[in-house]
Amino acid sequence: MKRQICIFSALVFILMIFFFHPQVSYANAPQDIKVEYDSGSQTLAVTITHKSPFPSFHHIKTVEIKKNSAVTSTVKYDTQPDKSPFTYTYKVEAVHGDKLEVTATCNLSGSKTATITVSPAANAGK
Repeated sequence: MKRQICIFSALVFILMIFFFHPQVSYANAPQDIKVEYDSGSQTLAVTITHKSPFPSFHHIKTVEIKKNSAVTSTVKYDTQPDKSPFTYTYKVEAVHGDKLEVTATCNLSGSKTATITVSPAANAGK
C-alpha cells in the first residue's frame, strides 16, 4: 500500500510539472542546421530542422551569424514556417577562407550551431 502511494505521488508530481510548465512537454532544440554559401550572390542559406506543432508559440527565436568569430548579425523571429525543414537566406559579405558560424536558438529550449569555411568562388554563378 505504501509503495502504491509513493508511485501515485510521483505520477501526480510529474503531471503537475507538465501542467504548470506545458512547454517542457513539447519543447525541443533545433534537430539540424545546414549552411550553404554562394560567393557570386554573397548569400548565406541556412536550412533549419525544428518541428513545432505551434510555430507562433514554439519557434526559432534567433539566428546569429558570425564571420571569423565576430557576430555580424542576429535576426529575431516571432514565429517560424509551418513546415520543417525551412530555409532563411541572408546577405553576407565573405571571401575565400572566411569561417561562417550560424546558431539557431529555440525560444523554449536549446540551440544548434553549424559552421562553413568559404571556398574559392563557392557556387559562384549559380
